[in-house]
Amino acid sequence: MDDEQDATGATRAPGDPARPSEAGRDAGAATAGSSGPGASVVAYVRRHRLAATITAGALVLALAGTGAVFAGAATNADANTSVVPSATPTSMPEPARAVPAEAVAASRVRTCSVAEAAADPRLANLQAQVMKASTGEVLYDRGGTTASRTASVMKVLTSAAALSVLGSSYRATTTVVKGAEPGSVVLVGGGDVTLSRTPSGDETAYPGAAHLDELARQVREAWAADPANPPITKLILDASYFGGEEWHSSWALSERELGYMSNITALMVDGDRDDPYTNTSWRSDDPIGRAGQAFADELGGVGTIERGTAPAGAAQLGAVSSPTVAELIDKALVVSDNTVAEMLARLVAIETGAGNTFASLNAGILEGLDGYGVDTAGITIVDGSGLSPDNAVPPSYLTRLFAKVNAREASLGYILDSLPVSGERGSLAYDDRFWGDNSVADGRVIAKTGWIDTGYTLSGVIRAADDTDLTFAVYALGDVTDEAKTAIDTLTTAFYRCGDNLSNQ
Repeated sequence: MDDEQDATGATRAPGDPARPSEAGRDAGAATAGSSGPGASVVAYVRRHRLAATITAGALVLALAGTGAVFAGAATNADANTSVVPSATPTSMPEPARAVPAEAVAASRVRTCSVAEAAADPRLANLQAQVMKASTGEVLYDRGGTTASRTASVMKVLTSAAALSVLGSSYRATTTVVKGAEPGSVVLVGGGDVTLSRTPSGDETAYPGAAHLDELARQVREAWAADPANPPITKLILDASYFGGEEWHSSWALSERELGYMSNITALMVDGDRDDPYTNTSWRSDDPIGRAGQAFADELGGVGTIERGTAPAGAAQLGAVSSPTVAELIDKALVVSDNTVAEMLARLVAIETGAGNTFASLNAGILEGLDGYGVDTAGITIVDGSGLSPDNAVPPSYLTRLFAKVNAREASLGYILDSLPVSGERGSLAYDDRFWGDNSVADGRVIAKTGWIDTGYTLSGVIRAADDTDLTFAVYALGDVTDEAKTAIDTLTTAFYRCGDNLSNQ
């Protein structure tokens, strides 16, 4: 359902070799004129100088292998006393000392709690994540990495993929070509759901839409240019650009009856609305036939309308084009137009080569999102509008994608400019959103709303009270009522008040 109506300084490190002992460095030293055992040693050295020198050298070499220092014997101090030279200890390199790691800066302690707002039972099963846009720091998380149904927040992913794959200036074109039979023409749908049956100059629910009367004018003019042409009496409708089922099996048929969604076909007028000038209006079960009859009325003289395909290489008689992707995104997001979102999703799938059915949307949209550099693991896409409860996207994906939207990376600025704004624009400016105490955040929440029977969602950017930009996603899932919208707004306003001081407690 769309939401028309978130111990240094030690002298030796462990393992260092012991320093050489100072003991015995001067062992055996004698002074001049000494007597006793020391004098006998000196006398022996004088008589056997060569032998003593050899013996001392051998001892030094033995001790050098262990890094010890050996001091040679000294003689007495008179001029006739010889000295046995001592060996210099072998130098051993010290192992490299461990370098202490740089101290990790202490995490900031944030103290602003939103626990009371998050405990509101109207939120049912809450999932939420809030991220500081400039740093990527997650400030608040409740089940933020679990992929769950998004409701209409899915339109943000569809829009981002369309900008990546199709480009902001892409237009879908409806053409008319000459049929194989004399007097026949083929109306070929190019996926433009905004094409209008209203008179040119009228502004419908889709600003900038092309009109059937202009297409019929071109066809009559081109047809008359060849005098050999008989009158146009047969109209063939070619809607083969989109394939597969027109209505997804997970959608409730009440969505069509209530005017929120049409069958998805490559040929329709005014989003198949009964009233082309209003956003919410009853839709039929045959948008192709409705478009064909409207075009036949504009041409005049048509007696037969049937389904078929255009002949290969048939001459073109006329063409009109939709608003640009950038303009279509504005419509899809600001009032949550489901049919436009499905149009964009199908065109993305076709352009990527994934296919032209509902089953091709997951591969097509994910390919379109790859270029933004945000991990899409775990995401499941079954439609482009978010109407299906089988879609699954984690809040953490949205907070990261919205950081890029907020920074206007690539062409994502178109999304930022197309989002509802609290108290000012689109589905966040309705009377039941950001009212009462929550109006303090008017103009400061730029976000996409979402609503299906089993969940309400909100995701986008908060310009917080302290001027910190936060990206956020809030899911209230399960047994929810319309009151969940107010509970989501209250929690979002609490995020707004806390700003960069938002606590995860």
